Amino acid sequence: MTDFKSTSLKLTSSPVTHLKMPGLTPEAPAKPVPPPPGDGTKQPVSAPGHPPAGKPAAHPAASPEVAFVIKFQNISNKIQAARNLEDILINLRDEIADLFESERITIYVIDGVKRELVSKVKSGSEIAEIRIPVSPNSIAGYAANKQRMINIKDVYDLKELALIDPELRFDQSWDKKTGFRTRQVLVCPIFFHKYLLGAVQLINKKTADTYTKNDDHGVKELAKALGIAMYNQKRAARQATNKFNHLLQKHLLTQKELAKAIEEAKKRRESIENYMLGVMKIDKKELLESLGKYYEVPSVIYEENVPTPVLLLQNLKVPFLKTNFWVPLRRDGDKITIAIDDPHNLSKIDAIKSLFPNDLLEFRVALKEDILEFIEMFTGKKKRKDMPELDIDSISDELLKGLEIESGTAPDEDAQLVSEESSAVVKLVNKIIMDAYVQRVSDIHVEPQPGKEDVLVRTRIDGACREYPMRIPYIYRSAIVSRIKIMSGLDIAERRMPQDGKIQFKKFGGLDIELRVATIPTQGGVEDIVMRILAAGEPLPLDKMGFSKRNYEGFVSCVCQPYGIIFVCGPTGSGKTTTLHSALKYINKVETKIWTAEDPVEITQRGLRQVQVQPKIGFDFARAMRAFLRADPDVIMVGEMRDKETTHIGIEASLTGHLVFSTLHTNSAPESITRLLDMGMDPFNFADAVLCILAQRLIRTLCKNCKEKYHPEQQEYDDLIREYGKDYFEMNKMHEMYPYTPELTLNRPRGCDKCNQTGYSGRMGIHELLLGTRDMKNKIQSQSSVDQMREQAIKDGMRTLKQDGIEKIFSGFADLIQVRKVCIN
Repeated sequence: MTDFKSTSLKLTSSPVTHLKMPGLTPEAPAKPVPPPPGDGTKQPVSAPGHPPAGKPAAHPAASPEVAFVIKFQNISNKIQAARNLEDILINLRDEIADLFESERITIYVIDGVKRELVSKVKSGSEIAEIRIPVSPNSIAGYAANKQRMINIKDVYDLKELALIDPELRFDQSWDKKTGFRTRQVLVCPIFFHKYLLGAVQLINKKTADTYTKNDDHGVKELAKALGIAMYNQKRAARQATNKFNHLLQKHLLTQKELAKAIEEAKKRRESIENYMLGVMKIDKKELLESLGKYYEVPSVIYEENVPTPVLLLQNLKVPFLKTNFWVPLRRDGDKITIAIDDPHNLSKIDAIKSLFPNDLLEFRVALKEDILEFIEMFTGKKKRKDMPELDIDSISDELLKGLEIESGTAPDEDAQLVSEESSAVVKLVNKIIMDAYVQRVSDIHVEPQPGKEDVLVRTRIDGACREYPMRIPYIYRSAIVSRIKIMSGLDIAERRMPQDGKIQFKKFGGLDIELRVATIPTQGGVEDIVMRILAAGEPLPLDKMGFSKRNYEGFVSCVCQPYGIIFVCGPTGSGKTTTLHSALKYINKVETKIWTAEDPVEITQRGLRQVQVQPKIGFDFARAMRAFLRADPDVIMVGEMRDKETTHIGIEASLTGHLVFSTLHTNSAPESITRLLDMGMDPFNFADAVLCILAQRLIRTLCKNCKEKYHPEQQEYDDLIREYGKDYFEMNKMHEMYPYTPELTLNRPRGCDKCNQTGYSGRMGIHELLLGTRDMKNKIQSQSSVDQMREQAIKDGMRTLKQDGIEKIFSGFADLIQVRKVCIN
């Protein structure tokens, strides 16, 4: 049978009310019906007072009503006792049709993914399978969609259909295909509690013009019996699959050990999972993987770096969560992720859905102990490592108290009623920053909305923005902005002009981190704030930057030169400053004097003399450069060559015995040359000075925990060659390194809880290194076009950004989607 649990459609309204038919047995219980002994084909014992199952009534004078009840009881017993429901229904198909004096019968099951009814048992062999959408476009689809039984005398009578519903239509295409003429139709949806499992449809009453009220009663009871049987069969199949089958298959556990563990866990009055972890030392990840396969949902393990979903927890009682062993983990748009110990417990699922009626719920199986740990951490009872304790309950309570503002005030007036010194505001800002730090966030975007809309907070992780799980009530709009301005040392009264500042967070929240802050006035009289968490600690070593062998060797050779100029180019956020500091770390020795001018100083390292430029007072990059030249430098790093004067000074310094590093905002290495020449640089001086130009981008890398190896199709392999450039693929001997053979494997994203189901975790650089060779210097002096310089650079061995990215695809670090996102050619 179809997997009813995974494909069932949950209906929000009440289930169909089943009417009792005189003489029928009471409603069957919801608990599973035990199968009879033997092979499952033995007929069940009939009810007292009725003939043996499968035989006609013994009393020849029995009324038609009594005979109907006896036949129905016999069919119902067979359905409830069946081990294979689909097989028994095929055998009962004609018997059910005869019971209701119908020419044909169809029993549908629901395909919840496609939202269709699929025929599993039917009369007639003209069509192998019938699929009907759950919609008013068909009689059965309408009955399932509207959750009601339909009894129609003539399906071709449009007036009769319109009396039921103006949108109701009979799909005549089935009659045209089969040559069968449909007249009367009786359809009843099949439910178990609130779950739609299918529908039963009778066609053409043989002995009358329409189906009677007794037929209505009978088909409702039949649908009820089918619903219980469908659910019980699914549940029995689930129970037949051992929870720990994965552990048995991987030989982490034997059947004998499992039986003993079950017995010992009962004696200890603890869960079998807890016994396995504590006594048997089963690996927690393997245990969770086994449970995930059993419940057919992803698993989740307790981790401290999960941000607290404050808004999701506000209306939930902690004792209720602990008693029922579930907790919300996060919101992503309209999707809420729930950790639960038993994703098959329908009563728990129904209770959770009633609490989040308008959201799409995504369940994760977790150990009970882990769920309790999540609850303790979210409610502030469990302290995170290396972080000050924050009582989330008190923050939520204070925020909710702040909402008790008089309804007659205007939004702007409301927003002024909360002070930036409010304890809830102070705690909330600290909480957002600390959560961002734990989550490896690079930027925090605080986005107030005009009117009475909540303040939205978004965080950027590995280059992609996602919504913070808490939206801040609008009355805290001004207070949040003012609080961040105070922490940054900015003017809280100035709201019309952008401002820049920096937060030394150790003074406010305990964590030793720095944040660069930018405020920008936006539409509606509000201010956006973007906070960038600056890199802390030592710069990455050059050999950990993701360079290919050729690019690493070429770049290092340039960095070690005594004089010349090196440019790193790319858009904002592409890692230019990080690369420059890694290069400086490589040459940072006692005998080398290094000066840097930056705006702002994002990365600090011992041995460098670092200067923060102040354009507002006239201390810009050009003035800093002139000052450096009087301060006996060996190496100068300038944050950016923004203007002609700074660039000219940098080139002159590189020609007079200094090694100069800087950045440019350009798309590629060859374009950087034409940009500098367009700024008025002397082509001969620049050609003499340039050592190399490194263009770079950051691409998201596949999650190491869940990435999946696979053998690509020939078409996919050919696409990669085309993207790389077929001629260059052969010229660079890529066809020898990565030939298309059965052993060739690539990696693709799969998704796990460590990467938030994205399949990606972390970023790495892709690079384009243009070297200042003699031929390239000649091209610069003759002011050749960008295309000519690119051709020369490729002849000199340069790989374009996309080519370097495709090499990383073959190396298993990334996929083509992420490379295409940052590269054009």
